[in-house]
Amino acid sequence: MKTESATSGQRGLSVTFVWLAVTFCVCLIVSNIFVPRTWQVWGLPIQLTGGVVIFPVSYIINDCLTEVYGYRKARLVIWMGFVLSLFVAVMSQIVCWLPQPMFEDNRGVAESFNNLFGLVPRTTIASLLAFLFGSTVNAWVMSRMKVASDGKRFGWRAILSSVAGEMADSLIFFPIVFIGVMPFGGIVNIMLTQVVVKTLYEVVILPVTTVFVRSLKKREGEDVFDREISYNPFKIKDL
Repeated sequence: MKTESATSGQRGLSVTFVWLAVTFCVCLIVSNIFVPRTWQVWGLPIQLTGGVVIFPVSYIINDCLTEVYGYRKARLVIWMGFVLSLFVAVMSQIVCWLPQPMFEDNRGVAESFNNLFGLVPRTTIASLLAFLFGSTVNAWVMSRMKVASDGKRFGWRAILSSVAGEMADSLIFFPIVFIGVMPFGGIVNIMLTQVVVKTLYEVVILPVTTVFVRSLKKREGEDVFDREISYNPFKIKDL
C-alpha cells in the first residue's frame, strides 16, 4: 500500500485528516497562550513553560500527517496553523486595547486578562517564526527519511525528525520571547530542557503513535512516499 505523492493530491480530504488538522492548529494556538506561565520542575534547577504540556502533541500530529498523507498535506496544515495563530494574536491585542470596564469590580479581571494576553502577540510572533521553520524541518526530515528507509523504522524517524524540528524551533522561539526578561543562562537552560522534555514526551507516547499510524494507514488507504516533489515551503496549493 505505497502511494506516490504525485497521485495522492487527487484524493479528497478525509474526515480524519480534517480532525488531525484542526487538533494540530488548536495545540499550536493554545500552547502560545500557555507559554508565559513558566514553572519549576519539582524543586529541580529546571524551568519549563506551560506550553510544554501541549505543544509536543503538534509535532506528533505533524509526524502522523507526513507519514500517512505526505509532505504536501502536512505543509498545508502547517500554514493553516500559522494563519490561525496570527489571527488569534491580532484579535487578542485588539481586545487588550479596548477601554476599561464600566464597573470597578470588573477592572481587576480586565487587568489580569491584559497581563496574560498582552504577551500573546510577542509569543505568537516568536512562535510563528519558530513554528514555521521547526515544523517544516520536522516534516522535511520525516519525509526524506521515509523515502530513504523505504518506509521502515517509523519510531526512529518520528523521534529524529521531532528532535530536528524542536531544536530549530527552540533556537528561534526562546531568545525572542525571553530576551530582556530572563538571564541568558536561563534562556539556554530552558531551550535545552524543552528539547529534552519534548523528545521524552514523544518517546513515551511512541507506542500509541505507532499503533495509531498503522491503523490510520489501513483505514485511509494512504501511505504516501514523497518522491519527486518540491519541498518549497511556500507551494501551499501543490497538493
